[in-house]
Amino acid sequence: MRRPAPEAAVRAAVRTVRGDIAPEALGVCDAHDHLFLRSPRLPGQELSDPAAAAAELAAFRAAGGAAVVQWTPHGMGRGAAELPGLARESGVHIVAATGLHQAVHYAPELLAGVGADLAELFVAELTEGIGDTGVRAGMIKVAGGFHGLDAHARWTMTAAAEAHRATGAVIGVHLEGGTAAQDVIELLCGEQGVPPRRVILGHLNRFPDPGMLRRAAETGAFLAFDGPSRAHHATDWRLPEALRALADAGHGAQLLLGGDTTTAAARSVNGGPGMPHLLRRQRLWLAETLGPELVTRMLTVNPARAFAAVWPPESAGRRATGA
Repeated sequence: MRRPAPEAAVRAAVRTVRGDIAPEALGVCDAHDHLFLRSPRLPGQELSDPAAAAAELAAFRAAGGAAVVQWTPHGMGRGAAELPGLARESGVHIVAATGLHQAVHYAPELLAGVGADLAELFVAELTEGIGDTGVRAGMIKVAGGFHGLDAHARWTMTAAAEAHRATGAVIGVHLEGGTAAQDVIELLCGEQGVPPRRVILGHLNRFPDPGMLRRAAETGAFLAFDGPSRAHHATDWRLPEALRALADAGHGAQLLLGGDTTTAAARSVNGGPGMPHLLRRQRLWLAETLGPELVTRMLTVNPARAFAAVWPPESAGRRATGA
């Protein structure tokens, strides 16, 4: 695989479903969410309706949002063909993902059909397009397990590291219950040599242990606090305290915020908090404790840095089909 050009030679860009943009053009960003998603673990709760996705994006835009990063990986109903039109009509930048989730989110035959070279699949979706849509992914999403990494996680993370080396793309990691951050860093950054600044540790709000958060931050990775106001997440009230401690320790530039809407019932247009909650409620609530400057940084400057990459020259500057 071809390695990306040195950062000094080519300007970094965020790869959206309509083409590459300058990082500073990203704007207010929901750093982890879903417009489309399906899983055997969520029967009957699929995010599959383009009209509902359009309505949610419109509500997010009305609340001041400018960009959404969809962490839906390969084989989970990403709606890739729909994304450029949704981005154009809403005026919201959308970043799509390649990668693989935990094995439980797939039918066995789908995993069997992925093929032996998983990294090649990730690279193709990042540089050529998802299927025949021409829509390119702008990040890699993989997942750990509960307090550890199984063989599937090690396989997918090793492939993600190889795809990162070929493209420069950032790797976002679903941490089950917010756990196993150290195991992920040891594998991706220790064994595989991925720079920590090219790793996003997701769902840290679900396990707000101060020591764990401090150790995760000290690695240099980006830290995503996503999925607020879930009925089964009893840690929302600890979020301002955790973010304040990390910022005071000098890690304010590593913090990201996201909504992580995973079911139709959770959408704002269906009575749930949805994407707008991040800006209509959580932003104001956090600003009371952290100050508006830090919260704005978490929603703008930090995601612009996290998702920007120096892409291979042969894949740069192209627009998505139908964009």
